[in-house]
Amino acid sequence: MTLNFYTLGVIYLVYSFLGWVAETVVATIRGGRFANRGAAAGPFCFIYGTTGVLLAVSFGDLRTEPVYLFFACMMAATVMEWITAKLLERLHRRKWWDYSGKKFNLNGYVCLQYSLLWGALGTASVLWGNNVLLRLCAHIPVWLLRPAVWVSLTVAVLDQIGSAVLVQQYAARHPMLEQLNQRLGERSDTLRRRIALYIEKRIQYAYPAAARQEQTALRKGEKNFLSVSDLLWLFVIGAFLGDMVETVFCRVTAGVWMSRSSLVWGPFSVVWGLALVLATVLLRQEKDRSDRYLFAFGTVMGGVYEYVCSAVTELLFGTVFWDYSKFKFNLGGRINLLYCFFWGIAAVVWMRYGYPLVLRGMKKVRSRVRPWMTVLLAVFMAVNMLTSALALARYDARTSGEGPKNSIDILLDAHFDDARMERIYPNAKKVAKAG
Repeated sequence: MTLNFYTLGVIYLVYSFLGWVAETVVATIRGGRFANRGAAAGPFCFIYGTTGVLLAVSFGDLRTEPVYLFFACMMAATVMEWITAKLLERLHRRKWWDYSGKKFNLNGYVCLQYSLLWGALGTASVLWGNNVLLRLCAHIPVWLLRPAVWVSLTVAVLDQIGSAVLVQQYAARHPMLEQLNQRLGERSDTLRRRIALYIEKRIQYAYPAAARQEQTALRKGEKNFLSVSDLLWLFVIGAFLGDMVETVFCRVTAGVWMSRSSLVWGPFSVVWGLALVLATVLLRQEKDRSDRYLFAFGTVMGGVYEYVCSAVTELLFGTVFWDYSKFKFNLGGRINLLYCFFWGIAAVVWMRYGYPLVLRGMKKVRSRVRPWMTVLLAVFMAVNMLTSALALARYDARTSGEGPKNSIDILLDAHFDDARMERIYPNAKKVAKAG
């Protein structure tokens, strides 16, 4: 059985449950009494499920390279832990865990000790765990597997959303949230208050770092977090700049002008846009580090990021958008050492020159940018990405000999025929489907 929505759903749920079991057992042993370590009410730690799906999708073809697989899993899982820690801090105004007392930690969010553990667990899941789950799925009748996955995922999502809403009372000391909670809770019933109190007490016990009332930078009044609007504009600017850089690079090195866009409308590279947003979020607090640190960080993380992007887009669209098989020191044709160095250089240039310049420009025009402009830009990019995804999926099906099945397929065939798609994505190569 291969990876698809339902098998990935099983992987997500099983690893979320196993992660909860492991975290709860360790916390219970350390604390001397039971401690539910899940952020939701149910027996799930969804960061484990999300990371498990990411590793399964991205690194399956590294099974024959266990050393590379270990380091790839270690880096990807560490980034997921870092992002989760920052999001939880953003939502609840406190750290949920703190590794400041451990050696080789990064601002207390991640540390080498656990990164090595994540690498080992990730390697085990890709080499053996996923195969066990896929074989298990193969023995479950389709009529039972699919409804079970849908129901389980729905319950998990509702559990996560419900817990997130209720746990807002835990951050009610923040004035904005307190006002919101007062408005929403004026006529709240006793049951909701009791549930919220239970969740707060559980979080305080399961995550002692969150109960110590340490002031985070955000609670101290410092704007250490970029707003959603800032991130959107950074993404668009980064996507445009990345497209321009790649276009000029191809002209200089190959002597031809070619499209390097990820989207069907406009010169935007989604890979570059996301990369610059991630680099900004991850490196803002490290901007005073040496150029060597930024270069090393960009080289390693850029390589992992590019590998993940290549694997995910291949799975989604059945197409490889770049192939480095002819380069020396390449890994599966998805990344190569030279371009990893380019990622490192890009990290230094962006944090030293690009980001400060863009930030100054954003501050100058911020008063002139109305909220409706940002909303309009968000809608345009969302529609652009959705249309591009549909056009690519239809292009893959069309080149496989499948005719249009509905009015949307007919519309896509009319406006995004093979010639146009090949002009937008000149380096795209169709991958033969397994089986």
